[in-house]
Amino acid sequence: MSKMPNYTSTTNACKLCKPLGASLAFRGIEGCVPFLHGSQGCATYMRRYIISHFNEPIDIASSSLGEKHAVYGGAANLKLGLKNVTSKYTPELIGVATTCLTETIGDNVPMILHEYHEEFGTDDSPAVVTVSTPSYAGTHMEGFHAATTAIVDQLTMPTAMHDKTNLFSGFISTADIRHLKEICEDWEMPITLMPDYSETLDGQALNEYPLMPKGGTPLVEIKQMGGAKATIELGATLPGRTAGKVLEERFSTKLYQLGLPIGIRETDAFFETLTTISGKTIPTKYSSARGRLIDSMVDGHKYIFGKRAVVFGEEDLVVGLTSFLAEIGIKPVLCASGGNSKKMKKAIEKVMEGMDCEMPIVKDNVDFYDIESEAAELDIDLVIGHSKGYAFARKFEIPIIRVGFPVHDRVGGQRILHLGYHGAQSLFDTITNTIIAKKQSDSPVGYSYM
Repeated sequence: MSKMPNYTSTTNACKLCKPLGASLAFRGIEGCVPFLHGSQGCATYMRRYIISHFNEPIDIASSSLGEKHAVYGGAANLKLGLKNVTSKYTPELIGVATTCLTETIGDNVPMILHEYHEEFGTDDSPAVVTVSTPSYAGTHMEGFHAATTAIVDQLTMPTAMHDKTNLFSGFISTADIRHLKEICEDWEMPITLMPDYSETLDGQALNEYPLMPKGGTPLVEIKQMGGAKATIELGATLPGRTAGKVLEERFSTKLYQLGLPIGIRETDAFFETLTTISGKTIPTKYSSARGRLIDSMVDGHKYIFGKRAVVFGEEDLVVGLTSFLAEIGIKPVLCASGGNSKKMKKAIEKVMEGMDCEMPIVKDNVDFYDIESEAAELDIDLVIGHSKGYAFARKFEIPIIRVGFPVHDRVGGQRILHLGYHGAQSLFDTITNTIIAKKQSDSPVGYSYM
C-alpha cells in the first residue's frame, strides 16, 4: 500500500498574492493602468485590500475570465479588455499581470499581445508590459520585483549618458518614497525613482475622481535609465534578476545594491553610497538628525534594553528592522516571513555582525500559526509587523508596533516613515513609548512620571 504524501497547509498566511505586488508596482508608473489577466474576483480582492491600507481608490482592470475560458483560453477577453481600457482611460502604459487561472490554463500572453498589436495597434496605442505572476509560485514581494524588472526590461532603450541616478526603492511606504526624494534633493542629486506611488496611492482630496491620478515615474525617464551614471537598488533579499541587474548587463550601468536604510548602520551605508556617486558630503540636516537620534537612544535605553521582540513581514523589512532593534538594545528573538527567497537568514547574519546581541531564530515560508507556535516558547515583550499579526499579539496580550503592509486597523499606514535617521527616530519613539505604556497600564497603582 502506498504511503500518502505529507502536505503543509496554510492557516493564516504571512504573505499576499503575487499579482497584488505587481499591481502596486504598475501603479507607481505615470499614466499606467494595472491589468490582471484572470477572473474578476482577483481584481476585486486586490482593489479592496490595497484601498484598506492606502485609503485611496485604485482601478485594476481585468479580462474577467469565466468557466468557459478555463477550457477555451482567455485570448479574446484579454484583447477586448485592452481595447476597453485604452478607450476609457487613454493610458500611456498598461501593465498586464497574469494570475493563477491564466498560468494554469497556459495562456501565452506575449503571443496574445503580439496578435493584439497586429490587429488593433496604432501609432498612439499605449505601451503594454506583461509579467508572469502566478500566486501559487510566489509572494506579493516577488510580484512587485518581477513587475519592476519587466518594466525596465521591456521599455528601457539605448540612450545618451546623463547625470541622473536610478533608484529602485523596493516596496516601501509613500512617506518613505517622499523622504528618499527629499534626501536626494538635499544632496542636489537628480534621480529617477521607480516605482513612485507616493502621489498615485497617497494623493490629495479632490472634488472629482480622476481616472488617471497624477504622479508616478515618467515613462520618458524609464526609457532613459540605461544612460544613468549609476543605479541604487534597495533590498537585502532581492531576486537574482532585478531591474538594476538588467541595466548593468545591458548598458553597463554601475550598480549598488544595499539593504533598506533602516536604523543607523544601514542609513550610514546608504548615505556613503550617495556620497560616492555624487561626490558631495552629507548635508548638515542629516548629520544633525543622526546626532539627535543617538542622543535619544541614550535617553531611552533604560526603558527598552533587553526587551524581546518578534519581527515579521516582508523579508527586506524584517532584515532592516532586525538591524535597528539590535542597535537600540532590543533583542529580536524571532524573525519571520512568508517569503521564501532563502536569503533572509544570511542577510540577518550580516546586519547582526558586531552587534552585542544573539542571533535570532529565523523562519521563512511560514504563516501565523507557525509564528505563534514558535513565539509561545520565547517570552516576548513586543510584536513588530503589519496588522495581520494583531490577533496573535492580542492572544498573548503583547503590544504590537504596526509597520509595513498591510495596516488595516489604523489610519495612516501608508504614511509610516521607516527609512533614514528620521524614520529611525520615529520608530524609536513609538517603540519606547509603547513599552512604557505597557508597563504603566500593567502597574497596580499607575504613575504619571517616569
